[in-house]
Amino acid sequence: MAGHSKWAQIKRTKAVVDAKRGAVFTRLGREIMVAARGGADPAGNFQLRTAIEKAKAARMPSANIERAIAKGSGQLSGEGEQFETVRYEGYGAGGVAVLVEAFTDNRNRTAAELRLAFSKNGGNLGETGCVGYLFEQRSVARLAPGSSQPEIHEDALLESLLALEESGGPAALGYELLDPNAEEDGDGAGAEVFGAFEDLERLQDGLRRQGWQLISWEHRWMPQTSCNLSDPEQLRRCLRMLDALESLDDVRSVSSNLDADADAMEAAVALG
Repeated sequence: MAGHSKWAQIKRTKAVVDAKRGAVFTRLGREIMVAARGGADPAGNFQLRTAIEKAKAARMPSANIERAIAKGSGQLSGEGEQFETVRYEGYGAGGVAVLVEAFTDNRNRTAAELRLAFSKNGGNLGETGCVGYLFEQRSVARLAPGSSQPEIHEDALLESLLALEESGGPAALGYELLDPNAEEDGDGAGAEVFGAFEDLERLQDGLRRQGWQLISWEHRWMPQTSCNLSDPEQLRRCLRMLDALESLDDVRSVSSNLDADADAMEAAVALG
């Protein structure tokens, strides 16, 4: 079962930094507003329930969550009804493929901001479909170790995933045991389980019934091929571009097929 690109590991580390910024609440609020269009009751709206769980994990105040639900469901007048989900595609230095999802109420503004972030760092915003075929959207459920053990054992996880499928649950398409040394959010040596796009609700529910503790679950664009950068300067520019894209208020997620070994990464960081 395959893992995924090192950019996903970089993103997990960066998420800790992002969580300290007020902008993260704006993004989460927009996600809740868009999800709430399908109904204001989380019990009957899985997309909303997922958005709320992400907001709670980021310690978003309950009042902010409730207000976002009210805006998105039409209980309050405001900007919630104007936001739409838009996907953008482009390239970074060295030909790295980049896929960006955004919540926006002004496509022209968002496209202009993205184009600037790409071009300032050696990349370019492309046409729809230029790199999308290199990615597949999958369900991802993140597990935490139990209170009685500091890490998840691969044999136990495999046995559980097979039992889940045999009992009529969704089939896992892959998994990754997370390196605790690469984690800075205190979750320890957890794991991520990957499934088909349409199986997210069944996957997280089935894993929970198997006794696993879930930290989060989401849909994620997974690169099907990787682009390895060994040149430190190219890698530095690409990392700066990805960081610039993620810093934009309208951006919901950034996915890339960037790959690099530890030596190249260290050299890129040294360049500043």
